[in-house]
Amino acid sequence: MVIKDAKFITSVASSDKFYYDGRPIVAASGRSNVGKSSLINMLAGNGKLAKTSDTPGRTRLINYFDFGAFVLADLPGYGFAKVSKDEKDKWARLLEEFFATQKITLLLALVDIRHEPTADDKQMINYLYHYAIPFTVVATKADKLAKTKIKPQLLTLAAAIKLGVGDIVASSAENGMGKGEILSAIEKVLRLKD
Repeated sequence: MVIKDAKFITSVASSDKFYYDGRPIVAASGRSNVGKSSLINMLAGNGKLAKTSDTPGRTRLINYFDFGAFVLADLPGYGFAKVSKDEKDKWARLLEEFFATQKITLLLALVDIRHEPTADDKQMINYLYHYAIPFTVVATKADKLAKTKIKPQLLTLAAAIKLGVGDIVASSAENGMGKGEILSAIEKVLRLKD
């Protein structure tokens, strides 16, 4: 699968504005600062499509992008401590409504390869299992580890979230690692929808 001319569609802050045009929806989810925007830019081949920031909690809305064969939804990061409880509750409600009403073809569940999955990461994976939402785990920031450390860390992540190591894609927006595997996973589920 090759992505050409991916474009920003819209940002929404409430369920009555959710975007749907009939195409499959692929969503990107993960804790704050895990690299969702960087991953989107890597998949699009456009470093400026999604706004990136070193400050956690920048994505506070659901941002939709046109990826041709599918729409990609960038979800607000979870687990960010430096926002008010009201703001966290608002994000949680928005995500609940998103998962309840949007037909998600595939969710890219991002975790940071350098760290044990957080309680929030595990809760998200359990949620996806419970509601039978198809997902692929993407272990971001693999460029931050020595190549010899990647496989052992994938084994650690797989054990922590109860998946096979082959079910996790090591990824780096810096060097493009994992791009082909992620696009192949998306293409595979799109073919199943046809």
